[in-house]
Amino acid sequence: METNELIKALAADTRRPGLPLGRAWIAAVAAAVLVAAGVFFVLLGPRPDAQEALSTVRFVFKFVFTIALAVAAYRLAVAVSRPGGDLRAALSGMLVAPFLLAFSVLLELVAVPSTNWTARLVGTNSTVCLTFVPLIGGIPLVVLLLAMRHGAPVNATAAGAVTGLLAGGIAATFYAAHCPDDSPLFVAVWYPLAIAILASLGALLGRLCLRW
Repeated sequence: METNELIKALAADTRRPGLPLGRAWIAAVAAAVLVAAGVFFVLLGPRPDAQEALSTVRFVFKFVFTIALAVAAYRLAVAVSRPGGDLRAALSGMLVAPFLLAFSVLLELVAVPSTNWTARLVGTNSTVCLTFVPLIGGIPLVVLLLAMRHGAPVNATAAGAVTGLLAGGIAATFYAAHCPDDSPLFVAVWYPLAIAILASLGALLGRLCLRW
């Protein structure tokens, strides 16, 4: 190829529009959800009494919490991936899930005798929670980091941590369908710890691969 032809080819390539960032995030989240679903059904699957449990407030609340966290983390991730993004509104949205969780814990403390608090908090499935939420969210985290890399985050470590929160919210939503511990006390301790593993991993990976 002659020099003039090479220059023309490079110029044509630069004129090709890349995938818009918004579409990249939507595609990444869709792929992350599909992958998380596949890993969940291969490794765990829903609990045997899931259909009956849907009639209980505690079981349903787990999904309210995890979905609220995932949605808020998605908004924050999109904002972080754009220089000058509206971080204030996105950060305020991150308060919703903790508020819901704190309110549910307060109700649980009122409704349950204090002698049962420790048993509810420890539960029967804490090790499984800490193991499988990161396992379910591992590949989705990588997929979501690709979307973050498609943008231009200013702080690579923070951007990776937020991406990990999003992956954790998605993974915890699926895991909640398997988890036999429905007490808000259990959810308030073990779910955030499991999600924090993915957030920490995301921060580490973000520091390595999101710099520009």
